[in-house]
Amino acid sequence: MKIQNPLVYKLLFTAFILLNTFCLKAQSAFKGLENLFTTPLNYTVHYTQTPPLIDGSMNDPVWSKAAWTEQFEDIEGDKKPLPKLQTRVKMLWGDSCLYIAAEIQEPNVWAYETRHDAIVYHDNDFEVFINPDNTIHNYYEFEVNAINTLFDLFLNRPYRDGGPAMINWNAEGLKTAVKVQGTVNNPSDVDKGWTVEMAIPFRSISIGNDILTPQDGDLWRINFSRVEWDTDIHDGKYVKQTEDGMPKPEHNWVWSPQGVIDMHYPERWGYLQFNKTVKGNNTFVMPYAEDQKRYLWLIYYREHLYFRKNHNYALSLDKLGITDNVVISGKINKLTLEATAHQFMGLITDGNDNITWTIDHQGDISQLGVSRYR
Repeated sequence: MKIQNPLVYKLLFTAFILLNTFCLKAQSAFKGLENLFTTPLNYTVHYTQTPPLIDGSMNDPVWSKAAWTEQFEDIEGDKKPLPKLQTRVKMLWGDSCLYIAAEIQEPNVWAYETRHDAIVYHDNDFEVFINPDNTIHNYYEFEVNAINTLFDLFLNRPYRDGGPAMINWNAEGLKTAVKVQGTVNNPSDVDKGWTVEMAIPFRSISIGNDILTPQDGDLWRINFSRVEWDTDIHDGKYVKQTEDGMPKPEHNWVWSPQGVIDMHYPERWGYLQFNKTVKGNNTFVMPYAEDQKRYLWLIYYREHLYFRKNHNYALSLDKLGITDNVVISGKINKLTLEATAHQFMGLITDGNDNITWTIDHQGDISQLGVSRYR
């Protein structure tokens, strides 16, 4: 298209320059935090009218309707080599439960912890982390070892934000089962691995009297972790390898890389999208609001880094190196910071629809003027 009017050309050129300036400034604000802004993985979970039998074997035909996730990676992602052993998961959902099945490759299956709510990850284990309303607060953790010892936990917010570990909470109605392909605690043979099945009732991961039953298209956050210890064999028993008198650090292998050695960054978990069809479209499109929230997390991380250095929060975006205008999917968004020395709220507003999302100093994400509860 040939532009005849010089004024129109000048306006278009100015708009182009401004747009590129916004983009360059926005990208530079992420420098040094790139590991926390890789795009999480996603999984479309399909509906089943017939629940799978939870026996640990995964032989139920209904599981053929579910796709496998990607193989697990190191928790830090590309910064570390791929795991030496494979792990993958598949999921389904029904009227009352989320169903999870995991396949864990392991030539030396062992587990010694038998007490409910003990620290199960002191053994090799499989872990599930769920945030049902995608608010990053009010989330759940489940750990199980190869002899089906369970640890279940509720946190109203992450540890980094002062969240207390509510270990006494129990997931009512939760079913778990484990099947070992080999023999457990027997170093004299080579095993194939172990499989886990879970049925997590929606009522057990709901707050208050209303059961948070997913609807077609709903978006939750979820991630899976596998803890693997390096071991030797002493007196017929698996014993953790040590370094300077202490057990060597465990391996943390996950579905969607966290970018940091900490599973309690729920904003880094993968996306779980519910699909009512039995076999439907698996195409996932990142919601526009999730791209907006990236900038709220940028404010959150920058503010906490600033606090660590200065013992107070920054009072302006300039102090954080963040511009107040960003372009997301071709739309200009306005960033705002409301702060005192000891608390803050970051806001992002779309210039077209005027919808505002907020984040506070404890990482609480919400849409301005909208209750998070149904």
